[in-house]
Amino acid sequence: MKTEVDPKTTSRAAAFEVWMSSPMPMVTVVKTFDVTRIYRASKRKRLKFNMLLCWCICRAASSVEEFYTLPEGGKLFRYDQIAMNTIVNGTNGQLCFCDIPYEDDFQKFINDYNSITKEAAQSCKNILSEGAAIIGSSAVIGTELDCIVNQYSGVYNNPFLSWGKYRKHWFKVTLPISFQFHHVQMDGGHAARFLERLQEEINNL
Repeated sequence: MKTEVDPKTTSRAAAFEVWMSSPMPMVTVVKTFDVTRIYRASKRKRLKFNMLLCWCICRAASSVEEFYTLPEGGKLFRYDQIAMNTIVNGTNGQLCFCDIPYEDDFQKFINDYNSITKEAAQSCKNILSEGAAIIGSSAVIGTELDCIVNQYSGVYNNPFLSWGKYRKHWFKVTLPISFQFHHVQMDGGHAARFLERLQEEINNL
């Protein structure tokens, strides 16, 4: 569920006043992660690499308060849940968008991810959540990428993470991940804390 809040009563009051009317309020940062733990878990447990990464992203984001507040249409809204948006290929060859709700129960997230993405792929229809703060994602795994900068249309203000193919080294696997966020939602310090937290979640998987 989402609720409109008065920006002046939040910690984002100053940011809202400065950045809400900016024509380009999005910020993109890139960090290279050690994803060895995810790679090994995916091989050992036969689980999808991207699914495990999405779990780690949601878990890290759930500990950062700013992810639950989003600017939309010149207003500020507070959500009580977050969800991860992922993209799948439909059986008709078109892309479908799926929102996977986050919960602390790892197995439930895995079950939801598999069932929702399968349903979207087979039905060729988007499965979206209206009541959650969405974290967007895009995996361009056909090649290794150093950075991805997402489009900014002025309509979608959600935080967005994107990545390419992971890189295998002698003793570890790495992956550069781009993180884009609206400056009203958070500052660089919040983004840095999230990225550090994400590496911790990956290490603890």
